[in-house]
Amino acid sequence: MAQKSDNPADPFKKALAEATKVMANDPELTVSYTVDPSGLSGEAMRLPQISRRMSREEVLLARGTADALAMHRKYHDNATHARYAPPGDMARDLYEAMEVARCEAMGARDMPGTAGNIDAKIGNDALRRGYDQITQSSEAPLPMAAGYLVRHLATGRDLPRGAENVMNLWRGFIENQAGGSLEQINEMLADQSAFARLARQVIKDLGFGDQLGDDPDANDDEQEDQAEEDQSDDQEPESTGDDDSDDDAADADPERSQDDQQDAADAQVSMDDLADDELGEDAEMPDAEAPLDPPGPPPASEADPDYKVFLTTHDEEIAAEDLAEPAELERLRAYLDQQLEPLKGAVSRLANKLQRRLQAQQNRSWEFDREEGILDAGRLARVVANPTTPLSFKVEKDTEFRDTVVTLLLDNSGSMRGRPISIAAICADVLARTLERCNVKVEILGFTTRAWKGGQAREAWLNDGRPQQPGRLNDLRHIIYKGADAPWRRARPNLGLMMKEGLLKENIDGEALEWAHRRMINRREQRKILMVISDGAPVDDSTLSVNPANYLEKHLRDVIAMVEKRKLVELLAIGIGHDVTRYYDRAVTITDVEQLAGAMTEQLAALFDSDPRARARVMGMRKAS
Repeated sequence: MAQKSDNPADPFKKALAEATKVMANDPELTVSYTVDPSGLSGEAMRLPQISRRMSREEVLLARGTADALAMHRKYHDNATHARYAPPGDMARDLYEAMEVARCEAMGARDMPGTAGNIDAKIGNDALRRGYDQITQSSEAPLPMAAGYLVRHLATGRDLPRGAENVMNLWRGFIENQAGGSLEQINEMLADQSAFARLARQVIKDLGFGDQLGDDPDANDDEQEDQAEEDQSDDQEPESTGDDDSDDDAADADPERSQDDQQDAADAQVSMDDLADDELGEDAEMPDAEAPLDPPGPPPASEADPDYKVFLTTHDEEIAAEDLAEPAELERLRAYLDQQLEPLKGAVSRLANKLQRRLQAQQNRSWEFDREEGILDAGRLARVVANPTTPLSFKVEKDTEFRDTVVTLLLDNSGSMRGRPISIAAICADVLARTLERCNVKVEILGFTTRAWKGGQAREAWLNDGRPQQPGRLNDLRHIIYKGADAPWRRARPNLGLMMKEGLLKENIDGEALEWAHRRMINRREQRKILMVISDGAPVDDSTLSVNPANYLEKHLRDVIAMVEKRKLVELLAIGIGHDVTRYYDRAVTITDVEQLAGAMTEQLAALFDSDPRARARVMGMRKAS
């Protein structure tokens, strides 16, 4: 007999999960509640965690998220979506936001009860991202504004305060540019293909037509025309009997060709039989001079030989300055500095605290009571009091502290958008400056993908007939914000890139960690420290939709195990609202991004602490208070 749960939230969770399956029209759907980012991956749906307290905010957010994802499951077709998806970053973001709005609007039409729940979810997201505080359109994401406007026009419902603010900042521009196209929304809402074509037209109206790529409908027309031409070419004219010799020659040619092919096949079989006979009689290894078969391609991952990547052609490792013009980087850096202003006092205090602790470790130390060295003047009083006491000497010794490099690996996924990515960039800025003053080299890296839900890798997979279990199915983007040998003053503007609209997408943590580890082990420093900052488990919808649900998470665990087993790099992690202690041995979880600066400072300071008990106490933390 199963033991009855004493968690008062469990009955609500069970009821919500069953209702969600019914609304999504998918009885095989698996619903879980987790601190990881909410979303759909194959047949698995992740909803926000609900505590025992079951606060009103938790319940509303869980219901709204469940309804929104259920509507997406019910009304969204992945193949149709991928068919019309544009390749450009901004165009893709607009396209995605409008499709999400379409599914939610369809739910509001067919199941009016979902509308209020989804409003609560939208309002929570908008407030969490600070949308209610934005005063200029340049600070508001255009794709979100377009999605909000589509939902408002399709349902006639007022939006929550923060979302309405973002929509209104861009509404005049959107309606001036694409008002004619948006008038057709209600007619095309139920037809995903028609709506996708409408969305592409809106994107073109807004000035991003160059990011749309080829028109998929035009390609179909060209293929049909080509098929008709091929069919007409294959049809031979009927014989008139006037040219029998030509007909005979034409008939003879295929027969001769067939005979030649048969002879070649027989000869090949005979050679193969002969080779088999010789091998059977005298099965010797081939001579050393005989050419060997070329080795196969190296595995995609050192940590897991079974980890597969469908296509690496479009992956990129790129410097931050190559992703934006210098003027744009300066503008984004100025925006980041504005975000730093309210935190400047607290962050400066933490930076000074870290610097004092590190410099204290750097000071020269002394070994006392030595038989030779420098005379210890502090102990001369003993000699004066008792002339028989031997002189005491001291020897100065250096520490090995300076021979160290620190890498900060920052999650640049879409779930970090808003305040989390700003805080992460600010803390990376402060730590880099502080450590550089202490002669510790710092490298700052970021990881994301080039596109949402697949990119060119997925397109190649679709064109290849959708083979089963293709492995990772997206294009990686690994960003170098600051190299370890680059001076901070030169790399300073690069961190502003994290504020760039459209940069943050999916996160494939395992390959990013392996990439950062490879960079570190090639360094000449004796001590190497790698700090990972992330707010969730690895998530890439394109990969997880066609592979096992734990595919990316398993690879991350394998990479962590490899890094910790080799012990060439000291690995630690900070999770923002996400329990990374289940992945990393040395980890701390914070519940508020405001705690990030303090957590980073304490973690790094503990690594350099001369007191092993203090170091063990900090490094053994499993979660923040």
